[in-house]
Amino acid sequence: MWRGLGYLLGSLFTAAVALFVLPVLIVPMMARAWASWHRRRADRLLLSPPSGPVRVGTWRVLGWLGTCIVTGLAFGFVAVLCAGNAVATAVTVPFWWALPAGTRAGGFAAGVPLTGWGTALNLGTVQFVIFAALTYWLVPPLARLHARICVALLSPSAAERLAQRVETLTETRAGAMNAHGAELRRIERDLHDGTQARLVAIAMRLGVARESLGEDPEMVGRLLREAHEGTEEAMAELRTVIRTIYPPILADRGLAGALTALGTRSAIDTTLDIGDLGTIPAAVETVAYFTIAETLTNAVKHSQATRTAVLVARNGDRLSIEVTDDGIGGADETLGTGIAGIRHRVLALDGTIHIHSPAGGPTTITVSLPCAS
Repeated sequence: MWRGLGYLLGSLFTAAVALFVLPVLIVPMMARAWASWHRRRADRLLLSPPSGPVRVGTWRVLGWLGTCIVTGLAFGFVAVLCAGNAVATAVTVPFWWALPAGTRAGGFAAGVPLTGWGTALNLGTVQFVIFAALTYWLVPPLARLHARICVALLSPSAAERLAQRVETLTETRAGAMNAHGAELRRIERDLHDGTQARLVAIAMRLGVARESLGEDPEMVGRLLREAHEGTEEAMAELRTVIRTIYPPILADRGLAGALTALGTRSAIDTTLDIGDLGTIPAAVETVAYFTIAETLTNAVKHSQATRTAVLVARNGDRLSIEVTDDGIGGADETLGTGIAGIRHRVLALDGTIHIHSPAGGPTTITVSLPCAS
């Protein structure tokens, strides 16, 4: 009841303020900021996840503004009428004797003169119970109705959601192509400067060894030994490059086995809860693996966490991932590339990501990926 009462009183106040500053609020930018603030209030009252900035057409925002003023004043007046009369009754009844002579009761008992304690207490008790009951039973539904109206008017339509989805996919796919090109160039540099250089050195040593085979056996042995060592180093570098493209452990053990190994190798205590995942496309497995790996790395390097919990489950055609740590919180993706990289990978697959990291912790990263085979 108290949350609903506070919500309606706040709506009444903001609606009254809006009437005085209406010329400012009809400016699209100001109206959109005002709408986003009210949408957050409605989400908190309805216990819904934060929806972020309002992304609907300007005319819909302005239409909501008019509705917000009307409903805020109407619903807020009802809240004031119910709660205000209950409070006024509770305050005035004990002091009826101090009121001017001839004072009459208000509210439901309007017009009845207060001539003694019996009249004051009986009428006051009945009136307080009635208004308190009205506040208890009427205010919360009205608050939820007002919040639902706000959410309904400020939620994107199907066409707007589709347009936003296309816009997001266009941006993320363009970013994915740029990232893919950069990744290919990185792989080329790693192979050219590392593995290829070692293979060239091995070939040169083997060539010199072949030419010196009958002349200097000791030098031949040394060259073969160096060539053998170079081969092992080249293989190690090649495995490192391959792991950055598609971790071999995913192909060997699947996502569940790869995550189990990842949790075992983690520098902090990691609890894994992995459901029945079924068959998942390789691209989704890769994004899920790198998302969890990067999140665990961030927990170790930045959050001062001592424990992490990883939950992976499949719900129909969606793969859900939730990683929580007990660190200091305050994660900010603008300060580094880790979280931004996770978001980029997830959005490129038309997934969603939500980060909740208040100061003092804990940090929870929730990811949902499409995994229809």
